[in-house]
Amino acid sequence: MTAVLNTVRSLSQHYQPQVEALSEKFEAASPLEVLAWASQAFGQELVLACSFGPEDVVLIDMLSRIQPKAQAFFLDTDFHFPETLALKARIQERYPSLQLETVSPLLTPDQQAAQYQPELYKSNPDLCCGIRKVEPLNRTLARYQAWITGMRREQAPTRAAIGKVQWDAKRNLIKINPLADWTHQQIWDYIVAEQVPYNPLHDQNYPSIGCIHCTAAVAAGEDPRSGRWQGKGKTECGLHT
Repeated sequence: MTAVLNTVRSLSQHYQPQVEALSEKFEAASPLEVLAWASQAFGQELVLACSFGPEDVVLIDMLSRIQPKAQAFFLDTDFHFPETLALKARIQERYPSLQLETVSPLLTPDQQAAQYQPELYKSNPDLCCGIRKVEPLNRTLARYQAWITGMRREQAPTRAAIGKVQWDAKRNLIKINPLADWTHQQIWDYIVAEQVPYNPLHDQNYPSIGCIHCTAAVAAGEDPRSGRWQGKGKTECGLHT
């Protein structure tokens, strides 16, 4: 294990084969096993990116069992649903030891409107996501060696090939996806079994929840992410691309 940990800590973009081997090593591992390894390997250099989706609350519950003082961060875009912010408060109450940081964009909504234009999310959603999500994410991750996400292969074609351990070349750090091989049903079975708090909007046909202006309810049988950026030809905010 020591040799593996030392290899991971010394990885750079030139060591993709080692990352792939490490991901293969954990392919049959449970999310708890992956999280336990990551917590041991990176300690305080590990952080969970949390938007309070179903996968995120599952990971918070799991990680808190391994490391009650685990570190996590929430990107407050200033455009979240009230239900999302209420869930954040419930999670903080249930997991009081969780070290949850709230990260804000460099521009307030008014400053963004003045510098660019009002309702930028309509005219240029990529730029809006870049200002309110991607830049804060990059700024936060610059302080860590590894980050945990709730990405799953089943979520979208763009995520179908993700490994449980990846090299994030854009940010020069390790990206860990403990739930990569979990299904939608497994996520919700865990939430129900462990009585983990979740966003009530999920019960109102919102399977994937982002900013209030760019998220819509989804009709039965539609792609779960079809409610994001409807009519914009956009499927990712840029955090994972």
